[in-house]
Amino acid sequence: MEAKERIEKLKTTINKYRYHRLVLDKPLVEESVEDSLKKELFDLETEYPDLITPDSPTQRVGGKPLDKFEKFTHPTRMLSLLDAFSEKDLTEWLARLKRIDPKAGNTGYYCELKLDGLAIELVYQDGHLAVGATRGDGMVGENVTQNLKTVEAIPLTVSKDLVARGEVFITKKEFEKWKKEGYANPRNLAAGSVRQLDPKITASRKMDSYAYSLITDLGQKTHEDEHKILHELGFKTNPHNKLCKNLKEVQKFRDYWEKHRESLNYEIDGIVVQINDNALFGKLGVVGKTPRGAIAYKFSPKFATTVVEDIIFSTGRTGTVTPVAVLNRVNIGGTMVSRATLHNADEIKRLDVRKGDTVVVGRAGDVIPDILNVMTELRTDQSKVFVFTKICPSCSENLIRNGVAYKCVNKNCPAIKREGMYHFVSKGALDMDGIGPKVIDALMDAGLIKDSADLFALTKADFLNLDRFADLSAQNAVDAIQARKTIALDRFIFALGIPHVGSETAVDLARHFCALKKISQATLEELENIKDIGGIVAKSIYEWFQHHHKLLAKFKSVGLKILKAESTQKSSKLKGLTFVFTGTLKSMSRETAEELVHSHGGNTSSAVSQETDYVVIGAAPGAKADRAKKLGIKIIGEKEFLKMIE
Repeated sequence: MEAKERIEKLKTTINKYRYHRLVLDKPLVEESVEDSLKKELFDLETEYPDLITPDSPTQRVGGKPLDKFEKFTHPTRMLSLLDAFSEKDLTEWLARLKRIDPKAGNTGYYCELKLDGLAIELVYQDGHLAVGATRGDGMVGENVTQNLKTVEAIPLTVSKDLVARGEVFITKKEFEKWKKEGYANPRNLAAGSVRQLDPKITASRKMDSYAYSLITDLGQKTHEDEHKILHELGFKTNPHNKLCKNLKEVQKFRDYWEKHRESLNYEIDGIVVQINDNALFGKLGVVGKTPRGAIAYKFSPKFATTVVEDIIFSTGRTGTVTPVAVLNRVNIGGTMVSRATLHNADEIKRLDVRKGDTVVVGRAGDVIPDILNVMTELRTDQSKVFVFTKICPSCSENLIRNGVAYKCVNKNCPAIKREGMYHFVSKGALDMDGIGPKVIDALMDAGLIKDSADLFALTKADFLNLDRFADLSAQNAVDAIQARKTIALDRFIFALGIPHVGSETAVDLARHFCALKKISQATLEELENIKDIGGIVAKSIYEWFQHHHKLLAKFKSVGLKILKAESTQKSSKLKGLTFVFTGTLKSMSRETAEELVHSHGGNTSSAVSQETDYVVIGAAPGAKADRAKKLGIKIIGEKEFLKMIE
């Protein structure tokens, strides 16, 4: 009993010192004192192992190595952000928001330093860290709880059950110790550290973390409130984040940190600008995987000079011919760059870039190689103005001008077909294991396939006719293709490579029409009336299906089975009713619950108002429940809600 009492006091004291040192940045004692207390705690727990609890500071390092990580479905989707690279991009972003709601921007913008790390989600249950997960694809990440427990900045216990999000990162000083191991930059090291199967390896990397988002409703009205609440609960939040009243202040904040980023002990590549009012942020909604109410305002890209050795052309799957600069290889931000896109003819003319020129190359958003300008003072007298091609580099057909782009409209263009085939078998589309661009090239060059439907008619003998295919590898290739003979409707739509149709639009189409036949027979007006599908996208979808009847028939003849999507409209039981959800539901995420409401004809809202009919509460409901009581709105539990749609 004496040991138990001493252990509890030690845990409380160590956690208090941790909070003042990491969260408040006001250490109460020397770190050596804190280390001494941890040693005493460790010795006591070694003597009395039955007194070890998951929230003990000693448990930040430990646990057996894992064979693999479990998947974790996020309660709500972890979104990504659109990028802005200039003041013009920022003002255009605000203009788009004001077309949706004229009040956009009136309540200010919460600006955060954009860390060059790895996004994480933290779930606390019964006061303890239950799950720590990576972002993954936004819907499903990897459960890396044991690894995140080694990050001292992440609290193991909090006073409330909640879901928070943040970033883990490696400091510059720590990165210097590890870069000899072959890591290109701190972000790569952070990502690699989080995904170690042995938590002890993760612990050795000494990662840091900042929390930046509170998903659970704890009464926050603004994004600034979220940071304050997280800070009060013991999370480490970035002290440099700031509320800005207008875009002028946002620009000043961004410019300051671009100049002073080197003074920080961690890497940043820009700032995040978010509408501060949470209700307005929710009202502005989401496009695809990005919220309208927030944007990543990047710093000027890192750059280097190199020489343009050649300018070549490439025809994409939609027929657009893109000029590409072949560069003398150069290192930019830790990555060797040998090519840079020149986008289109107008960009070449604006830059006046020529073969042999010395150019300044940057990485737009620190990712995509881009030629920023030409150092004409280093140009030779033999330099010639570059002329954009008027014929397709693949089929030699004449190109047509389409806005800023030149396009090949030859339906039989080998490059268009080839790029379309690459897309069809790619991971995001049908994901045919082992059937990549090289295999597609070999099949097309041998005349074994002319379109994507031909893949499903291939036999083992066909592959044995190709170089580097033996009995086993040929059978594996056939099996990989046949394994995709039954496919979900949304994946098939995306795999078709319809211009302007990404994975999100493919899901929208599948849910709306449920069957491929209905999509192929849809009128232009029907397509335009689908939420989040505009006129240009609708026209592209309509025209594609008008011109590909034979290909669709061919898919049917080779036995491809396309699974029907479940209709989003199951009934009209909730027609005319508006629901608000608060707290943590037991049997489903809040996002799933909202989809259920929509599927039965109802509406959902993120805020409680006089128009709200029901407020559904889960565990640890927030201020929305209190507001519902004040307004006299009916409050129900999860079971009552589910009974309404039985």
